[in-house]
Amino acid sequence: MNGAESLVRTMVKGGVDVCFTNPGTSEMHFVAALDRVPGMRCVLGLFEGVVTGAADGYFRMKGTPASTLLHLGPGLANGLANLHNAKKANSGIVNIVGQHAVYHIGYNAPLTSDIEGLARPMSSWVRTSPDSKSVAADGAAAIAAAKSAPPQIATLILPADTAWNEADGIAEVPAEQQRASYSPQAVEQAARILHGDGEGTLLLMTGSALSEHGLALAERIAGKTGCTVMGPTFRPKMARGRGRFSIDRIHYVIENALPMLAKFRHIVLVESDDPVAFFAYPNKPSMLKPQGCEVHRMTSWGENSVAALEALAGAVKASARDVKPQALQELVKPTGALTFASIAQAIACAIPENAIMVDESLTTGRGFFPPTAAAAPHDWLQNMGGSIGFSTPLSIGAAIACPDRKVITMVGDGSAMYTIQSLWTQARENLDIVTIVFANRIYQILRGEFDNVGAGEPGQRANDMLRLDRPTLDFVALAKGMGVPGRAVTNADEFNKALAEAVAEPGPRLIEVQM
Repeated sequence: MNGAESLVRTMVKGGVDVCFTNPGTSEMHFVAALDRVPGMRCVLGLFEGVVTGAADGYFRMKGTPASTLLHLGPGLANGLANLHNAKKANSGIVNIVGQHAVYHIGYNAPLTSDIEGLARPMSSWVRTSPDSKSVAADGAAAIAAAKSAPPQIATLILPADTAWNEADGIAEVPAEQQRASYSPQAVEQAARILHGDGEGTLLLMTGSALSEHGLALAERIAGKTGCTVMGPTFRPKMARGRGRFSIDRIHYVIENALPMLAKFRHIVLVESDDPVAFFAYPNKPSMLKPQGCEVHRMTSWGENSVAALEALAGAVKASARDVKPQALQELVKPTGALTFASIAQAIACAIPENAIMVDESLTTGRGFFPPTAAAAPHDWLQNMGGSIGFSTPLSIGAAIACPDRKVITMVGDGSAMYTIQSLWTQARENLDIVTIVFANRIYQILRGEFDNVGAGEPGQRANDMLRLDRPTLDFVALAKGMGVPGRAVTNADEFNKALAEAVAEPGPRLIEVQM
């Protein structure tokens, strides 16, 4: 077998059996190996940002890494934006990046670049296989890094001659690193704080703590001690819906976030970081916690936050009897005009049991949380790194990881155009995804940011850089061209009907919400 085949066999044996691909010439031996080695599902993306975003979504829902196949430095560079989002989400990914043959690199051909230099900012593990004998072992090490606790993005660079030359065989992936437990001392400290100042304490949770069980434990702790539980503005995955503890998230807008946090004298971090503003604004603070507030870390990424919460609940003697009833909004299908409120109600009513909600709705979606707390149980996924164009690729990975679950994607029209090619992959793979595009014909979030940074009143040139018109985008036509049935809606009644039909039918669908 050659180096490429030894790598594919090692990956399949190591549990990495999905490859999101956009290959080129240097990767053709790897592509050929995918034909010869059974067990690897190959999913083609028409842009590298689709490929890397899909790998992020796969890990968030499956908990194990997928691989990507990218073409040299420019192919990797095209995928870096969604690798940035994946890194912020602590997703494990194995990137395979082709390289020129070793003897060809010195000629400085047009595609020659510093691939390792491009990979390092978004990858915690980077290696170039020097020869075909090393490929399998390097692949096994990459898989181990991606499966570590906390997970890493691993990038293995595969020179073409390393791929086509003869290799010895396959390699064993080292035993998977177990998730670290937690610090009993940190839990004891959190318990002392809650005993002494429960109502002045915030449990700020993300990561594994936002699972259904983690939230249930936090609900008991809050009921017993009077503490408040919140999440950061954005989270990789969160269990939500009826029967689950509904918590607030720190508001994106600084003027709203500051009063949310003003009363707290202590913040206990459960996998989270200090609450900070998304951007710097003139005469506004970067740190959102109130002056004098003390921050205490209970768990970090890679630690077992659910076990830590169990220990904390035991330390404060919290039980199911301490849970307070939640006041949830009544769900009523809206009628009449499309507003932020009616859109939120329509979506909350339409969410099916065990759905996966992928949220890149930005300004339109800021009011989605209160009504969807009363929806059917579901998982909610968000953009962790702020690089837009993440949602439609992420949905691909989520749908492949969980083929028995409906995926609903909510995205603004500007964001959707970054990775619109995702629709083609959704159609090709017949994925059960409903894509809702909020078409307000403007980068609305940027219009708000123009005011927030004190840039004055936008003139014609500034407005031209914020508006999405001349020509107006037709998402139904774009979807049809890529094999996805779609329809446009202009009022709440049409939206209700379109959602019901899209949720009931398997396969990809698109709804353009014209606002």
